[in-house]
Amino acid sequence: MKIVLASRNKKKIEELRTLLSEELPLVEVLSLDDVGITGEIEENGTTFEENALIKARVAASTGYIGVADDSGLSVDALGGDPGVYSARYAAKCNFAGDHDDEGNNQCLLFNLRNVPDEERTGAYVCAIACVFPEGTEFTVRGESGGRILKEYHGNGGFGYDPLFYFEQFGKTFAEITPEQKHSVSHRGIAIRAFAKKLKELIE
Repeated sequence: MKIVLASRNKKKIEELRTLLSEELPLVEVLSLDDVGITGEIEENGTTFEENALIKARVAASTGYIGVADDSGLSVDALGGDPGVYSARYAAKCNFAGDHDDEGNNQCLLFNLRNVPDEERTGAYVCAIACVFPEGTEFTVRGESGGRILKEYHGNGGFGYDPLFYFEQFGKTFAEITPEQKHSVSHRGIAIRAFAKKLKELIE
């Protein structure tokens, strides 16, 4: 069976292939490029689930099962921001230069500058949507709670990882191994839930 992941991110595609191989060894994961979808998909949803469904529906239009994820950081003291704007949060801070990880992190630190340590709580969130060509749809969600530090710690990971302190390990996501991160991360939790649900539907 083939499924199309609405992504061109090689790391995401390989991650999904690895995880699904444990639960569904006969599933082949294709990328958008593999099925000839070349244009950008406009993500105009207001929730992670909405954006994931938008992308998964495009992937399902190829006739295969479509899968997509949308993820980001939700900070309590900021009313859930950066949320669905996590990848382009720097645009909300006029001083920020490039809309990259550094710009996003600097914008987050600026907006939390007056927030005390005990109130700097938040969670990484990942929603995965699955759409079958005949119209069946479902979403799953994974969350990983932590606290936002005031300065960077660690050189690994990406995104907000150097600021995201995870209590269980006593380190940021940028300081732990990929294996440790995957065991507790929002995306790891969501992918495992997705694999279980998909297995139930196709068997």
